[in-house]
Amino acid sequence: MVTGLEILLLALVLAAIVGASRVIQAVRPFIVNAIVGLIVLFLAQAVFDISVAITPVALLIVALGGLPGSILVILLSVLEIAFV
Repeated sequence: MVTGLEILLLALVLAAIVGASRVIQAVRPFIVNAIVGLIVLFLAQAVFDISVAITPVALLIVALGGLPGSILVILLSVLEIAFV
């Protein structure tokens, strides 16, 4: 026989799954932007021999800006303004 406690636990687990799904859907674009930006930074270092300091600020710019953010970080590094 199903008790009230079991129904409550089932409802809580279902709510946690729905909440986790929404969080993952909200964070997914930032993860994709960060991966694309880091690949661009890696290719800039490997192919063009550009040294870019990977700092938390650079990672934040790349994660939020994606490809344009990584180009900005590379440009600032080449011009020796930041991320040297």
